[in-house]
Amino acid sequence: MENKQNGQLGGIIAGALAYVFWGVLPIYWKLATNVPPMEILAYRIIWSFIFMLFLIVCLRKTSMVFQETKDVLLKPKTLIAIIAAAFLVTGNWYLFIYTVNSGHVTEASLGYYINPLVNVLLATVILKERLSRGEIIAVISATIGVLILTWHLGSVPWAAIGMAVSFSLYGLIKKVVSVSVWTGLTLETMIITPFALIYVLFFATNGLMQYAAQTNIILVGAGIVTAIPLLLFATAAKKISYTMVGFLQYIGPTLMLALGVLLFKESFDHIQLFAFMFIWLALIIFTISHIYSAAKIKQLATAAKEQS
Repeated sequence: MENKQNGQLGGIIAGALAYVFWGVLPIYWKLATNVPPMEILAYRIIWSFIFMLFLIVCLRKTSMVFQETKDVLLKPKTLIAIIAAAFLVTGNWYLFIYTVNSGHVTEASLGYYINPLVNVLLATVILKERLSRGEIIAVISATIGVLILTWHLGSVPWAAIGMAVSFSLYGLIKKVVSVSVWTGLTLETMIITPFALIYVLFFATNGLMQYAAQTNIILVGAGIVTAIPLLLFATAAKKISYTMVGFLQYIGPTLMLALGVLLFKESFDHIQLFAFMFIWLALIIFTISHIYSAAKIKQLATAAKEQS
């Protein structure tokens, strides 16, 4: 019992750290505003791949990753799914870097606020899961918030929607494809790395690592700040419930919103606040609905066990 509680506590800490990491990541990308977003993305991919190889060797997971990779290559559907995941996460990373470095951290936070609600819609459309009454109300409330923002800003927040949809589709693939986080992230970055190298070598403003030493260090570190929170999140997902993950996932966009308004002094007027209130209400309803559903399932399971 004590080991289980310690495992859950470790999972909560790992999950919280992952979302704190993602929440303050805009500060890191702001350190490289002199580098075009596409180049930051290319270096992020390259160094993520190198860092994953380093970790795999150091933690003696080489044989496991090699075996899983062979299994993936023998299953065309799994390979196609991982290739799709690689391009989806690459698109998500680019949108995030571009949005943050163009001075729209609050829009980036919006993307990750609506992400869990997009998950629900995808589960309904693709996995044919039925929406609960609470989830329907939550989706409607979030939609109202996004429509208010669209009307106020005069344009659809495509970057936020793109981040939410791409990360939701990526998460859906990760749910369906059963490979470890080590193999998954290594293969995803390996698939995109050749494209990233071609871009840096032939199309980038500067050559390979031709920036000042300080900027080069930031670009190398991009691989580390990408891999660490993903590994922490994977650890948390195995040790804690989906409901607890749901609570923790709001840490990231809340920190991003606070950074955008308080640190980077981005515009956030009363109409934007009103729109975000609909989105926050949606998240509250969504979370309560999931807690209620989880409690009901647990109650039914306990009753069935007692009858047997």
